[in-house]
Amino acid sequence: MGKAEDERRFLAEQPMLLPDKPKTADDKPHYLGHRERLRERFASAGHSALPDYELLELLLFRLIPRTDTKPIAKALLARFGTLAEVLGAPVSLLQEVKGIGPTVALDLKVIAAVTHRSLRSEVTGRESLSSWQQLLDYCRAAMAFEAREQFRILFLDKKNMLIADEVQQTGTVDHTPVYPREVMKRALELSATAIILVHNHPSGDPTPSRADIEMTKEIIEAGKRLGVAVHDHIVIGKRGHASMKGLLLI
Repeated sequence: MGKAEDERRFLAEQPMLLPDKPKTADDKPHYLGHRERLRERFASAGHSALPDYELLELLLFRLIPRTDTKPIAKALLARFGTLAEVLGAPVSLLQEVKGIGPTVALDLKVIAAVTHRSLRSEVTGRESLSSWQQLLDYCRAAMAFEAREQFRILFLDKKNMLIADEVQQTGTVDHTPVYPREVMKRALELSATAIILVHNHPSGDPTPSRADIEMTKEIIEAGKRLGVAVHDHIVIGKRGHASMKGLLLI
């Protein structure tokens, strides 16, 4: 067999390479049509028409423009549980989800901050006891998903209008040191006549502990001597809240 014949046989056995098909306008990523349909559903029917993962997906469209965000949205909810917990998660944990980099994680925290400020505006300048649900919504957004305990004080004037909202102490995962003298000192500085105490339980269970109850009673007694009423002490958890006054603990 000659060399020329060997070359012809070799060439005949090679697979035929077809030229690349020219790209057209129809060769768009598959998720673009889905994005448009999702936007149309939101525009026509509002957020109630979308499950949580699709609402989160819609948000991620802007943050991650050239990626299919459905798997990322589902992964975030699988990791953290709810939309509120996604927005409440620390930047470091958000970045552990595939597809979430430092920029997107920070953007999610900005959105959480806007939500927090919006809820605070609902209670600022209003009579706090008559807008109780808005107050609870605000406290839950601010504290429910914190990794450490926070002790927050809402300072009220004689009309029960919110004067100030301050985190006085931040502690560990299960304890925050609280000093009744410091609580009353700050109330007098702000000319507050009443306060609402709020703290969170990172464990998720809002049931007040014996220490919580005893500390609250000490603050109530200190307030009586100075003319500062303690309207309630609310414990915030991932699974809800507990009102010490509502539970007849104070």
